[in-house]
Amino acid sequence: NEIELPLVFVLSKMEMRGISIDTALFETLQREIAAGLHTLESKIHELAGEPFNINSPKQLQTILYGKLGLKPARKNKSGFSTDVDALEALAQHHPLPAAVLEYRSLEKLRGTYVEALPKLVHPVTGRIHTSFNQAVAATGRLSSSNPNLQNIPARTEMGRRIRQGFVAGSPSKRLIAADYSQIELRVLAHLTGD
Repeated sequence: NEIELPLVFVLSKMEMRGISIDTALFETLQREIAAGLHTLESKIHELAGEPFNINSPKQLQTILYGKLGLKPARKNKSGFSTDVDALEALAQHHPLPAAVLEYRSLEKLRGTYVEALPKLVHPVTGRIHTSFNQAVAATGRLSSSNPNLQNIPARTEMGRRIRQGFVAGSPSKRLIAADYSQIELRVLAHLTGD
């Protein structure tokens, strides 16, 4: 009653207001990622010794385990695994799996954020309108959905560049980031008088 319900009105205003993105930056990122994917595709085909569909687990299995003779990490319904864990294990023995992981990561950023977010800009407001959820995350934190704006990577260079695409709605405004640092310990210290 004292904390969660009053926050509903703040979150409602945030959802209606939305957030602006720099569409020009997203267009630039699309071109850069396309070029990066093309370069990686060439590298992967060179490492494999032949062209193949990188997005096909079956063809990747044939290259990794058949042609290159790498030792399979584990088996699944459709043959030997080509998931992230399997590729990370194989990357210690050959450069191709690491290149495929990099390719997949870039492809995911392109599809999930760089191409998708500009399409979600509302034609009237010119902003993206996400939904904020108070009672979804087990930790008690807010979560965001439709679209989820919380999972954009912060540790990779491309993730940081995507985050730069979120901008204040006008030159007179600023975006700020606010986060609790060690909130559980701070609450505990307050409650115990420490």
